[in-house]
Amino acid sequence: MEEARPVNYQRLLSDQSTVSADSEFSWEDYQTDIYEQLPSSQRRLQHKDQVQEAEVYWNPNQPLKMLPLCIQEKRNIRERRQLERCRIGYWASWKLSQEIARRRLREQAGRVVSGLLLWKTTLHHIEGRFGVGVKAYFVFLRYLLCLNFLNSAIIAGFVLSPTLYSMAISNRIHNLTFKNSSVVDIFLGSGFMEHTPIFYGFYTNHSLGSECLNTALLFFFGMLILLLLNLIMIVRRTVVGYKNTWLTGIHFNANMSYKVFCGWDFCISEPGAAFLKHSLIRNELKMDLQEQMFRQKVLGRSLKQWILLYILRIVLNFVVLVLLVSSIYLIYFATTEMRNCQTYHWGLDLLCGYLSPITITIVNFLMPHFFSAITKYEDYSLTTQLNVTLVRSILLKLGSLAVYLFFLITKLNKDQVGRCGETEFGKEMYKLTILHLLASFCSTFFVAYPRKLLVDNCLSSNFLRRVGKQQFVIPLNVLDLVYSQTVTWVGVFYCPLLPSINIIKLLALFYITKFNLVQCCDPAKKIFRTTSSSVLFHFMLLLGLIMSAVTLGVNINQFVSSECGPFHGSQTVYNVTKDCVSTLPYAAKEGIRYITSEAFAFTLILMEIIILTSYVSRARANQKTMERLKDMLVMCSSDKRYLVKHHATVLRRQKTTVKRSEKATAWQ
Repeated sequence: MEEARPVNYQRLLSDQSTVSADSEFSWEDYQTDIYEQLPSSQRRLQHKDQVQEAEVYWNPNQPLKMLPLCIQEKRNIRERRQLERCRIGYWASWKLSQEIARRRLREQAGRVVSGLLLWKTTLHHIEGRFGVGVKAYFVFLRYLLCLNFLNSAIIAGFVLSPTLYSMAISNRIHNLTFKNSSVVDIFLGSGFMEHTPIFYGFYTNHSLGSECLNTALLFFFGMLILLLLNLIMIVRRTVVGYKNTWLTGIHFNANMSYKVFCGWDFCISEPGAAFLKHSLIRNELKMDLQEQMFRQKVLGRSLKQWILLYILRIVLNFVVLVLLVSSIYLIYFATTEMRNCQTYHWGLDLLCGYLSPITITIVNFLMPHFFSAITKYEDYSLTTQLNVTLVRSILLKLGSLAVYLFFLITKLNKDQVGRCGETEFGKEMYKLTILHLLASFCSTFFVAYPRKLLVDNCLSSNFLRRVGKQQFVIPLNVLDLVYSQTVTWVGVFYCPLLPSINIIKLLALFYITKFNLVQCCDPAKKIFRTTSSSVLFHFMLLLGLIMSAVTLGVNINQFVSSECGPFHGSQTVYNVTKDCVSTLPYAAKEGIRYITSEAFAFTLILMEIIILTSYVSRARANQKTMERLKDMLVMCSSDKRYLVKHHATVLRRQKTTVKRSEKATAWQ
């Protein structure tokens, strides 16, 4: 039988501890002085006064559960608060009770609002069955839906309502005709669709009482407010996610024992909810084990294996670059060379009109699958595979869209003869939005669902068993949402109702994707941890917004149109704004002139430097605080080992003393 391995308790040394563990202590010394010799005793005494001083500055109405104190100290604070309420007067006591009532009302209102969130129960079921990563996709879709609701409200208030009001005053709203319309016009955006509020050509410049109050300026300011609010919301969400990711760390994992013994919710009473919670815990443990196995594999690599791996990664990155260039050239060819097709059948007309969007959709559908397959051979971790696939695919999607926009604008400027170039541009964004929804519908009901039926009904086929059902790939589906929202931002100036169309598309896409996930997909064999990847999702969304803003800034005066829109002919954005500024008082003119001058830009840059310096200083201070907290955790473990060692020493000495006394008694 093997001998038991002795446990070696090694005490961590510290500057405050100068007493050795082998020093001679009596029982009385152990009882009275042992706690004063702990490595953290001096630090605790130093921080005791600081904690007592900090209690004074806490809000007396702050809930006890929010205070970073132990249970006994919270009880003492509760007793002190009750004594203080007995001493204060009636008026102060009434104000205190009212403040507590308002706080509880806000908490109850917050719970009610959180309970009214869209698809909350559905997302809970998806999380339990398919994991947190798949749920993150649907949460991201819900966020984009709320964003488009906000955009639609802004457009309705600043763009659509003033135009309809001006048309009602001038009796031009009855001049709209819908003759010779067809279903093809709905898909192509042509015919009667060009004279509806969907496109740019419907809107005109009409004065509402003054030079600064007209539909053209309201149109421009509405689009500007829309982009600024979207920028603020996305930057805020990105920064909050990055802060949480940086705080926990890249390789942060909760303790395995905590997930096993403390992860269960004992308030669950229904079997369905218990099954969902059980599945969620199982998925979390599966992710932890997969990441741990990958770390062990990385630590076991030799130098030769590392060299071969880097050579393989260089070759595969070159292949990815070739695929990107080929995809961009194919889009260029479809946009410039094959666009001028003349047909005499409505089906061929429809196909010809959708030739470029179909090419972009096929490229964006196929290439990310190649990128995902290539990433598997590069031997990255699961999270790194997700991020690398996302980066490559977003370069493809945004790059292909940028190339398409560039050649489209160039072609429209050349071929613009008696047509509204802005409306033609809006039509292309409209067709991209419609085609994305049709592609999602067809891929679900004509590809994924028949594949599922074949796999379920033809179990004897080895090929079908090997292929299996479709799996829900998180990176590709998230990229589709980012691409779709980028198209909406790019085309909102030329197709103002595109956010409303995108709302309908996102609602349909949610239920289509849910059907695909629940009925046609198997749970993924490799579950992705999207704690850090969610930050990348919003960062890519921010890139799409910046791309749309740059496109609008460069393209706003590119179309030479004198027939349509609120800025037709010589009424450009600059001229309309200049006419408005010329009618303002002298103080307002000087204020606007200063805001647009170099001096204000210098002041703004200086303020940004000061704010960034402040935030960097706070980040460094928080980092030092985190290091001190980590040192305190180390000292706590050192205290435990130190106490265990001294306790064992004293017990051993007690036993030796008892044995000696027994021997002395026996000799007597």
